[in-house]
Amino acid sequence: QVQLVESGGGLVQAGGSLRLSCAVSGIVFRLSTMGWYRQAPGKQRDLVASITSRGITNHADSVKGRFTISRDNAKNSVYLQMNSLNTEDTAVYYCAAQPLGRGNWSWGRGTQVTVSS
Repeated sequence: QVQLVESGGGLVQAGGSLRLSCAVSGIVFRLSTMGWYRQAPGKQRDLVASITSRGITNHADSVKGRFTISRDNAKNSVYLQMNSLNTEDTAVYYCAAQPLGRGNWSWGRGTQVTVSS
């Protein structure tokens, strides 16, 4: 059974930083594509960043230069470093895993990030 547990969310002032973590179990982590998505109230869930098993990253245009996704295969964990946060980054952030880089994604329960002005 796949389990993804996010942590690191919270309340931060605009311009601040947060680091999200996601601990993963139940899959062969090193062979999985990992992603961070976010969903703001009344909006759809959007991709923030992803990283393949080979370490190839993709970041949404809205976060390029501010957010960085990374992974630690030894710890079965993926991270999202978020800098220069602004109020538009307020959302629930979800960790997602795609085993073997194809097929359905599995999801965590999400962690709230709130950026105050």
